[in-house]
Amino acid sequence: MILILDCGSSKTPFIESMVDEFCDFTTIPILDFEETSLSNVNGVIISGAPLLITEQDISPYLAKLKWLKTIHMPTLGICFGHQLIGITFGAFGQKMRKDRDLQVIEAFEDSLLLDKLPTEFEMIEDHCETISIPQHFKLVASSDACVNEVMEHQTLPIYGVQFHPEVSGNYGRIIFDNFIKIALNQPKID
Repeated sequence: MILILDCGSSKTPFIESMVDEFCDFTTIPILDFEETSLSNVNGVIISGAPLLITEQDISPYLAKLKWLKTIHMPTLGICFGHQLIGITFGAFGQKMRKDRDLQVIEAFEDSLLLDKLPTEFEMIEDHCETISIPQHFKLVASSDACVNEVMEHQTLPIYGVQFHPEVSGNYGRIIFDNFIKIALNQPKID
Protein backbone atom coordinates (compact mmCIF):
# COMPACT_ATOMS: atom_id res chain seq x y z
CA MET A 1 0.00 0.00 0.00
CA ILE A 2 1.28 3.45 -0.97
CA LEU A 3 0.16 6.58 0.91
CA ILE A 4 -0.14 9.65 -1.29
CA LEU A 5 0.09 12.91 0.63
CA ASP A 6 -1.80 15.44 -1.45
CA CYS A 7 -0.45 18.98 -1.14
CA GLY A 8 -3.20 20.37 -3.36
CA SER A 9 -1.76 19.63 -6.79
CA SER A 10 -4.07 19.38 -9.79
CA LYS A 11 -1.76 16.52 -10.87
CA THR A 12 -2.52 14.29 -7.86
CA PRO A 13 -5.13 12.26 -9.83
CA PHE A 14 -2.34 11.42 -12.29
CA ILE A 15 -0.16 10.18 -9.42
CA GLU A 16 -3.08 8.03 -8.25
CA SER A 17 -3.55 6.64 -11.75
CA MET A 18 0.13 5.74 -12.09
CA VAL A 19 0.35 4.12 -8.65
CA ASP A 20 -2.91 2.22 -9.26
CA GLU A 21 -1.20 0.38 -12.13
CA PHE A 22 1.22 -1.23 -9.67
CA CYS A 23 -0.39 -1.47 -6.22
CA ASP A 24 -3.10 -0.24 -3.87
CA PHE A 25 -2.96 3.31 -2.56
CA THR A 26 -4.75 5.73 -0.32
CA THR A 27 -4.68 9.52 -0.60
CA ILE A 28 -5.04 12.03 2.18
CA PRO A 29 -4.49 15.79 2.27
CA ILE A 30 -1.06 16.40 3.79
CA LEU A 31 -2.45 18.81 6.39
CA ASP A 32 -4.74 16.00 7.67
CA PHE A 33 -1.78 13.60 7.99
CA GLU A 34 -0.92 12.02 11.35
CA GLU A 35 1.99 9.62 11.93
CA THR A 36 -0.51 6.85 12.66
CA SER A 37 -1.37 7.05 8.93
CA LEU A 38 1.96 5.32 8.29
CA SER A 39 0.83 2.02 9.78
CA ASN A 40 0.30 -0.64 7.15
CA VAL A 41 1.77 1.39 4.27
CA ASN A 42 4.92 0.50 2.36
CA GLY A 43 5.82 3.92 1.06
CA VAL A 44 4.82 7.57 0.81
CA ILE A 45 4.56 9.86 -2.19
CA ILE A 46 4.33 13.62 -1.56
CA SER A 47 2.65 15.54 -4.38
CA GLY A 48 3.35 18.91 -5.88
CA ALA A 49 1.40 22.01 -4.82
CA PRO A 50 0.31 25.37 -6.18
CA LEU A 51 2.52 27.05 -3.56
CA LEU A 52 5.84 28.85 -3.62
CA ILE A 53 8.32 27.94 -0.90
CA THR A 54 9.99 31.36 -1.15
CA GLU A 55 6.79 33.39 -0.85
CA GLN A 56 4.45 31.49 1.45
CA ASP A 57 4.54 30.08 4.96
CA ILE A 58 5.18 26.39 4.42
CA SER A 59 5.73 25.61 8.12
CA PRO A 60 2.37 23.74 8.42
CA TYR A 61 3.56 21.40 5.65
CA LEU A 62 7.02 20.96 7.15
CA ALA A 63 5.44 20.13 10.53
CA LYS A 64 3.69 17.18 8.87
CA LEU A 65 7.03 15.78 7.67
CA LYS A 66 9.03 15.72 10.92
CA TRP A 67 8.70 11.92 10.90
CA LEU A 68 11.02 11.74 7.87
CA LYS A 69 14.01 12.10 10.19
CA THR A 70 13.05 9.24 12.50
CA ILE A 71 10.86 6.79 10.57
CA HIS A 72 12.71 5.22 7.65
CA MET A 73 9.75 4.91 5.30
CA PRO A 74 10.46 4.84 1.56
CA THR A 75 9.40 8.31 0.40
CA LEU A 76 9.23 10.05 -2.97
CA GLY A 77 8.69 13.79 -3.19
CA ILE A 78 7.48 15.31 -6.45
CA CYS A 79 8.10 19.02 -7.20
CA PHE A 80 6.79 20.78 -4.05
CA GLY A 81 7.13 17.41 -2.24
CA HIS A 82 10.77 17.24 -3.38
CA GLN A 83 11.30 20.76 -2.05
CA LEU A 84 9.63 19.93 1.30
CA ILE A 85 11.88 16.91 1.74
CA GLY A 86 14.95 19.00 0.98
CA ILE A 87 13.99 21.80 3.36
CA THR A 88 13.18 19.25 6.08
CA PHE A 89 16.80 18.10 5.81
CA GLY A 90 18.29 21.60 5.71
CA ALA A 91 18.19 22.66 2.05
CA PHE A 92 17.31 26.21 1.10
CA GLY A 93 14.99 27.32 -1.66
CA GLN A 94 15.41 30.01 -4.26
CA LYS A 95 13.64 31.44 -7.27
CA MET A 96 14.67 30.42 -10.77
CA ARG A 97 13.46 30.97 -14.31
CA LYS A 98 9.99 29.48 -14.88
CA ASP A 99 10.15 26.00 -16.36
CA ARG A 100 6.84 24.68 -17.66
CA ASP A 101 7.86 22.41 -20.51
CA LEU A 102 9.68 19.20 -21.34
CA GLN A 103 13.22 19.20 -20.05
CA VAL A 104 16.06 16.77 -20.79
CA ILE A 105 17.21 15.29 -17.49
CA GLU A 106 20.72 13.87 -17.30
CA ALA A 107 21.47 11.21 -14.69
CA PHE A 108 25.09 10.95 -13.58
CA GLU A 109 24.71 8.78 -10.47
CA ASP A 110 23.28 5.28 -10.24
CA SER A 111 19.93 5.20 -8.47
CA LEU A 112 17.32 2.51 -7.99
CA LEU A 113 14.73 5.22 -8.66
CA LEU A 114 16.06 5.70 -12.19
CA ASP A 115 16.61 2.02 -12.95
CA LYS A 116 15.76 1.10 -16.58
CA LEU A 117 15.87 4.73 -17.73
CA PRO A 118 18.46 5.98 -20.22
CA THR A 119 21.15 8.37 -19.01
CA GLU A 120 19.19 11.22 -20.62
CA PHE A 121 15.39 11.30 -20.52
CA GLU A 122 12.66 13.91 -20.90
CA MET A 123 10.23 14.90 -18.16
CA ILE A 124 7.57 17.61 -17.83
CA GLU A 125 8.48 20.49 -15.53
CA ASP A 126 6.13 22.92 -13.76
CA HIS A 127 8.05 25.10 -11.31
CA CYS A 128 9.83 28.41 -10.79
CA GLU A 129 11.84 27.51 -7.67
CA THR A 130 14.61 25.11 -6.82
CA ILE A 131 16.37 23.81 -3.72
CA SER A 132 19.97 23.18 -2.78
CA ILE A 133 21.20 19.66 -2.02
CA PRO A 134 20.56 18.96 1.67
CA GLN A 135 23.13 17.37 3.95
CA HIS A 136 23.26 13.55 3.67
CA PHE A 137 21.70 13.62 0.19
CA LYS A 138 23.41 13.11 -3.13
CA LEU A 139 22.59 14.79 -6.40
CA VAL A 140 21.55 12.14 -8.94
CA ALA A 141 20.41 14.10 -12.00
CA SER A 142 20.29 17.65 -13.40
CA SER A 143 18.99 19.56 -16.40
CA ASP A 144 20.12 22.71 -18.17
CA ALA A 145 17.31 24.56 -16.38
CA CYS A 146 17.70 23.16 -12.83
CA VAL A 147 20.63 21.66 -10.96
CA ASN A 148 18.64 19.57 -8.45
CA GLU A 149 16.32 17.50 -10.65
CA VAL A 150 16.78 14.24 -8.72
CA MET A 151 18.25 13.72 -5.27
CA GLU A 152 18.33 10.80 -2.89
CA HIS A 153 19.35 10.29 0.69
CA GLN A 154 22.75 8.63 1.03
CA THR A 155 21.54 5.86 3.35
CA LEU A 156 17.72 6.04 3.57
CA PRO A 157 15.11 5.26 0.87
CA ILE A 158 14.14 8.93 0.45
CA TYR A 159 13.99 10.42 -3.03
CA GLY A 160 13.00 13.74 -4.58
CA VAL A 161 12.29 14.71 -8.17
CA GLN A 162 11.74 18.31 -9.24
CA PHE A 163 9.86 17.29 -12.39
CA HIS A 164 6.44 15.61 -12.73
CA PRO A 165 6.75 11.91 -13.64
CA GLU A 166 2.97 11.52 -13.26
CA VAL A 167 2.38 13.47 -16.49
CA SER A 168 5.55 12.41 -18.34
CA GLY A 169 4.42 9.22 -20.07
CA ASN A 170 6.31 5.94 -20.06
CA TYR A 171 9.49 7.29 -18.48
CA GLY A 172 7.40 8.65 -15.62
CA ARG A 173 5.68 5.28 -15.30
CA ILE A 174 9.10 3.62 -14.94
CA ILE A 175 9.94 5.96 -12.03
CA PHE A 176 6.70 5.01 -10.23
CA ASP A 177 7.33 1.31 -10.90
CA ASN A 178 10.87 1.64 -9.52
CA PHE A 179 9.75 3.53 -6.42
CA ILE A 180 6.97 1.03 -5.69
CA LYS A 181 9.45 -1.87 -6.03
CA ILE A 182 11.75 -0.09 -3.55
CA ALA A 183 8.82 0.46 -1.17
CA LEU A 184 7.48 -3.09 -1.39
CA ASN A 185 10.93 -4.54 -0.68
CA GLN A 186 11.38 -2.57 2.57
CA PRO A 187 10.13 -3.94 5.90
CA LYS A 188 6.69 -2.49 6.65
CA ILE A 189 6.15 -0.30 9.73
CA ASP A 190 3.35 -1.63 11.97
